[in-house]
Amino acid sequence: MPDVMSAPDVLSAPFVVDVLSVFCDGEGRNGNRLGVVREGRLCPDPADRQRLARRLGHSETVFVDDPERGVLDIYTPSVRLPFAGHPVVGAAWLLDLEVLDLEVGEVWARADGEFTWIEARAEWAPQRTLRQYGSAADVDALDVPPPGEWIYAWAWEEEAAGRVRARAFPGRGDGIEEDEATGGAALLLTARLGRALNITQGRGSQIMTAPGPDGVIELGGRVRRLGA
Repeated sequence: MPDVMSAPDVLSAPFVVDVLSVFCDGEGRNGNRLGVVREGRLCPDPADRQRLARRLGHSETVFVDDPERGVLDIYTPSVRLPFAGHPVVGAAWLLDLEVLDLEVGEVWARADGEFTWIEARAEWAPQRTLRQYGSAADVDALDVPPPGEWIYAWAWEEEAAGRVRARAFPGRGDGIEEDEATGGAALLLTARLGRALNITQGRGSQIMTAPGPDGVIELGGRVRRLGA
């Protein structure tokens, strides 16, 4: 009798998945859903993790391989990511850690009132097509484009105040046609513009950024737990 579970048995095991909403607005609404498997050791195989992330169907699912050191492994429904903004912000809030350990290196985190912040670098984020439009209304009017290109559509709502309207279209063809709140793309846009931003994305999620010294960018937002 084998001493490890087959893939179907692994995915039928009694996993507890915390479901968070990351980058909520000031009323706790909207935000991007995130699945967090705190007991990552129960699903160690990357192929099983990918299957579970696809089954859950959130834009990202994060597996915690060491809850004390904050070792994280991140998956979309179709690909593994060495870094993504909303999973790291959500995990930092849930695990209440100051440092998280990812493939890209150590990520520092802090709590500031209702916001959770992480320190990250734009080069950690996967490349996206940042496409500027003339107005927030133009962004709101966009249809979901066909799969093929990861597009971050944005426009100034109030340039002097750093307020941006954005929508994100992953284009992977994996069921996530529009990403509700995208930390990695916010990092790329902040690096391009070289200034702090207050981004309203999707249905009304809020992402905050603040560039610091040596290419470090703070990325922050509100997090709430939806259940398990």
